[in-house]
Amino acid sequence: MKILVIGSGGREHALIWKLRQSPRVTKIYCAPGNGGIADEAECVAVDVKSLDSMVALANQIQPDLTIVGPELPLMLGLVDEFTRRGWRTFGPTRAAAQLETSKSFAKEFLQRHRIPTAHYAICDSSQQVRDALGHFHTPIVVKADGLAAGKGVVIAKSKDEAATVANEMLSGRMLGEAGSRVVLEEFLEGDELSFLVVSDGERVAPLVAAQDHKRVGDGDSGPNTGGMGAYTTRTIVDDQMRDWLLTHIARPVVAGMKAEGTEYKGVLYCGLMMTARGPMVLEFNCRFGDPETQPILMRLESDLIEAMEASIDGRTSDGDFKWSNDAAVCVVMASGGYPGAYEAGKRITGLDDAAKLDGVKVFHASTSKRDNAFYTSGGRVLGVTARAAELETAVQRAYEACAKIGFEGAHYRKDIAARALKKN
Repeated sequence: MKILVIGSGGREHALIWKLRQSPRVTKIYCAPGNGGIADEAECVAVDVKSLDSMVALANQIQPDLTIVGPELPLMLGLVDEFTRRGWRTFGPTRAAAQLETSKSFAKEFLQRHRIPTAHYAICDSSQQVRDALGHFHTPIVVKADGLAAGKGVVIAKSKDEAATVANEMLSGRMLGEAGSRVVLEEFLEGDELSFLVVSDGERVAPLVAAQDHKRVGDGDSGPNTGGMGAYTTRTIVDDQMRDWLLTHIARPVVAGMKAEGTEYKGVLYCGLMMTARGPMVLEFNCRFGDPETQPILMRLESDLIEAMEASIDGRTSDGDFKWSNDAAVCVVMASGGYPGAYEAGKRITGLDDAAKLDGVKVFHASTSKRDNAFYTSGGRVLGVTARAAELETAVQRAYEACAKIGFEGAHYRKDIAARALKKN
């Protein structure tokens, strides 16, 4: 099989690493890819903001299967267009992807189908914000309605701050078109959980759960990011909770989408808060999470291609995945200044030494390669990932690997999975 993977980050590197393990795969293309991905797939130029560019590439390559990594091509309708042309493609349609591309659509959908989520208000103007704030206690979560690369969420400590942030979003100065509508939400307390399933439009097959670390600094300090690290263990949710999440969240979402005439195929990422009132939906992603995919796929022992084809063909089952009981953890190494301004083009050292450690795989998120050396090319640079029988050992290995890698301004959190280790 010839496989085309759309995207250029750590998630795509992890997908390619796993796909290469399938005996059915003969060739993998990644568009546009990055420096590290180029060692494991043929990287080809494409503009992921242009549907025409991606269609032209697929017409040239004629892949047997296309896998969409990031959210923007889904919003552009890549799956719709590829499927119309007879190209097998893993992922949801443009209409189904509204669960991620529009926060207001997702909140109203959750309310219609009585799926647990936070109290909210949708606002299109400063006046609507002022009127809605009277119905909230502080802190208040302010979210941009559209796609904002994980940076469209602000937790405001006061109503004045919430109003200021909402107005900045609505004006377009903060996030452009993504903030033309805002969603105000009650602040939920608890542990976050990433619960992913693969769906064929009717049935779902769960992946193992993971926990992301969104804030840039230790102790969940600083601004939100696209994710600074994640871990997964066999005990992160027990069988009873897994069944509850399937029964009350994942299956009702897929059934609700089908009932509304919008079949959902592909990966559904349910971002949850495990509150005292029970699990509640924070957000949806309509693709594999990043960095959760890196440790999740480190634990996957079955053929990913088989599960993707089952999703496309309408034969997904609960037994599509087989998992190791090991723990896995990913630590994101980022450029200094991220998620704000940062400099790129910094030479990366120590990658070979890190890769020699037992159970360690370094996934490249934003790197370029020239003259046999790797350089930084974005905010989140590397996803240093380790697998071991116990979480504590996996964490130690990941940080041992991080210590061997260096680039100017490198920053990473030192407390990935720390809360879980304290509970053990």
